[in-house]
Amino acid sequence: MSTHTEMTPQKSLERIQKPATGASAWEEALLRAPKEGLKITSAAAQFGREKLEKRGTPSAMIRLGIKGGGCSGFSYVIQFEDDEPKARDYGYEVDGVRFVVDKKSFLYLVGSTFDYEKTLMFQGFKFVNPNEASSCGCGHSFTVK
Repeated sequence: MSTHTEMTPQKSLERIQKPATGASAWEEALLRAPKEGLKITSAAAQFGREKLEKRGTPSAMIRLGIKGGGCSGFSYVIQFEDDEPKARDYGYEVDGVRFVVDKKSFLYLVGSTFDYEKTLMFQGFKFVNPNEASSCGCGHSFTVK
């Protein structure tokens, strides 16, 4: 008598996305990352590539996240990442540029767009985050809904 285990679509997806033995930390981070939830624009990727090349580390990653602190409670983190992704990081690749986000930060970034903006008053990366309830006058810290 054989036993039959019903395979739900979610279980099937988990099975497909399970990294093969010997997968790199980057490949595992890519497979872990939710496909929906964080949009990184080509403009942000291009600006990131320029910064990585200027730094002399074109194959490094850019870490996105949030941390407690600032005038309003949270502030965004955008930094170079030279080490391999951590075990719980999510990986995204846009136009050949690699981005990593830790799992806890991702909860606050769901639905966000990470972009690059150049105006007369401002030039740089910018998060457009629907989870922001308010932001500080400095523009670097925020509260969540």
